[in-house]
Amino acid sequence: MDIAIRLENVSKDFGKDRVLKSVTRNFERGKIHGIVGNNGSGKTVMFKCICGFLQPSEGKIWVDDKLIGSDVDFPPDIGIIIETPGFLPQLSGFKNLEILASLKKKIGTEQIADSIRKVGLDPMMKKPVGKYSLGMRQRLGIAQAIMEGPSLMILDEPMNGLDKHAVKDMRALFKSLKNDGRTILIASHNVADIEELCDTVCEMDGGIMTQMSTYGNNDRFTGYAQ
Repeated sequence: MDIAIRLENVSKDFGKDRVLKSVTRNFERGKIHGIVGNNGSGKTVMFKCICGFLQPSEGKIWVDDKLIGSDVDFPPDIGIIIETPGFLPQLSGFKNLEILASLKKKIGTEQIADSIRKVGLDPMMKKPVGKYSLGMRQRLGIAQAIMEGPSLMILDEPMNGLDKHAVKDMRALFKSLKNDGRTILIASHNVADIEELCDTVCEMDGGIMTQMSTYGNNDRFTGYAQ
């Protein structure tokens, strides 16, 4: 099995509150892995630990065989949406992504424009992001996550604020990215997203990863662990 992400006994404390509890899991490369659970279950904290934004209180995380916090501080080849995407409200969507792309200097204007088109927005639109609808901002956040062609994507509720047509478009986009060999971890409260997109499903409950499912053609996800 080709492992993209490996978590070994990962726990995270905030003061006296332990929000992740000895999570151990391997996530295989080239698949979409669903993470489901109620608010406060630990999904977002786990994502932040994988991305290097938080250091685990205990345990270790490897991404592409690099130990996070030791070999690298942050995974170098990753696209991320965690919580509400933050942009400079006075600038256009294209200009916002251009500024972000300048940090790594991996891509140029053509790739930026292409990522914006892929999420159904117009890269030439001059409207400032501050006047975008919630759905438009979410689309731009997805464009930001995919624009550098990362091998790994961490998507925390990426369908938030999208209408049904946009959801259909984003599902098709994520499937195409998987078909290109990308690895995607996705958290969603929408059972239909999990059913349609995911090869495996883990459930988080009270900081514990309680279950892992592997879908076959006739399998259906029926809800969160009780």
